[in-house]
Parts: sequence; structure tokens; C-alpha cells
Amino acid sequence: MLDRVSSLPPARARAAPAVRDARRARVGALRRMVSPLLILVLWQAASWSGLVSPQTLASPLAILATATDLTRSGVLPHNLLVSLVRAGSGLAIAIAGGVVLALIAGLSRLGEDAIDAPMQMLRTLPALALVPLFILWFGIGETPKVALVALGAMIPIYLNLFKGIRAIDPKLLEMGRTLGLSQGQMIRQIVLPGALPDLLTGLRFSVGISWLMLVVAEQVNASSGIGHMMMDAQDFLRTDIILVGLLVYALLGLLSDQVVRWLERTLLAWRPAARVSA
Repeated sequence: MLDRVSSLPPARARAAPAVRDARRARVGALRRMVSPLLILVLWQAASWSGLVSPQTLASPLAILATATDLTRSGVLPHNLLVSLVRAGSGLAIAIAGGVVLALIAGLSRLGEDAIDAPMQMLRTLPALALVPLFILWFGIGETPKVALVALGAMIPIYLNLFKGIRAIDPKLLEMGRTLGLSQGQMIRQIVLPGALPDLLTGLRFSVGISWLMLVVAEQVNASSGIGHMMMDAQDFLRTDIILVGLLVYALLGLLSDQVVRWLERTLLAWRPAARVSA
């Protein structure tokens, strides 16, 4: 095999490992699809045979038909857009708040004493316990829903970025001071780049938590959104609509995670591990 590769022209010899890696990745992706497809086939067969009642669990074909009807009628796109706006707004607030708090706590012992303890307390509070309080504070509009998402998604960003800041080599910070960098320049050129891997790790967790918090937020005093659509379906025993909503949440979670993975490969391309995974 080595003789075959060495006999190729230099450009083709360099491309050969990349071609093999791409082929291996495609084969791996196809293998991972086998078990989900097998589950769908068995699920549909159980529905056709009557082993699973439609009132208990709708069949995959029924779910597909319902999703098509909801899309054509505009119900699913409208609720999906509302959910995306809520999750995106909450995540944006979480990123801004988590980064600021982590910088304050990570760069100052006084800041750590003031911020870290309350953040550690907040991360142990159950989301459902905060819903009544948020409704009393903010009413039943969009604010409590976005705030709930923001609060839940901010914790992983803060924790991971704080850890990343504290793990930066002190020699780099000393070098920045020696070069006369201001505090803002230190943060932009040393602190944030050095803690970027941990920040992206926190972002991956935050994206997943934002969807979980959105499920809770949209099932309490909501008039639109995927969660509201599922709650309405519960009143009419429409398991097909409920499963469509769950599928949408799952796909949104998968898609958002892939976006963060792409950010990791792009922003951390200098790391050997990133080059191998890419």
C-alpha cells in the first residue's frame, strides 16, 4: 500500500489520505443511519399490526403526514419562527451576560468573591421553580420566556469561560503587561483567545440547554410556539402533533450543535485535534 501511494505524483499522494478519510466519514455516516431507520421500520410495523395504538403513539407515516399538513397550513412555520426568536434572543443575552460575568470573576479575586457564589447557587435551582416568580416579575408576555432561556443558557458559558480564564498561562499575562497592553487589549488579544476552546465548549452546552428551557417556557402561559402547539395537542389526544413538536426540538438541537461544531473547527483550526476531526 505504501508503495502504491509513493508511486503516485506528489499532489495525488498528498490527496490520497484526504480521499480515504472522506470515504471513511461517508461510510461511518451511513452506518450510523442504519439503527434509526431500523427503529422507524419496526415502529411502523408495530402500528400497522395493531400492537401500538394511534392514541398511544402515532406511526411514523402519520407523523410525516401531520407535519406536512401543519407546514402547508402555516401552523408549524409560524410556531417555529416564534420559538426560534425566543431561543435566539435568550441565547444572545446568555452569551453576553456569561462572558461579562466570567471576565469579571476570572480576572479579579474580588470579582470572583462577588459573582461566583451566586452563580453556583443559580445553577442548582430547578427551572420549573422559577416560572411562577418570573411570571410575577415580568407578566405573561415574551419577557419571562426569554429570561428563562437566558438564565439557563448563561450558566454553562460562565462556568466554562471562568475555568478557561483561570487556566491561561500566567506567563502570557505577564508578557502582556511587559509589552504595556491595556486591560482591554489583554482581554482581546490574550484572555479571550486563550479561553476560546472553553468558551465554545460552554456554548455547546448552552445551546442544548436553551432548547430545554424553551420547552418549559412555552408550556406555561404561551399563546404560540412549538411548546404551545404541543400543549394544545395534548388536550385533543393528538400524539402525532406532540411527536412532530418533539421531532422539531430534536432537529433544532442537532442543527444548532452542528453549527457550534463548525465554529469550533473554524476558530480552532490551529489545534491538532481540530485538524484531525475536520
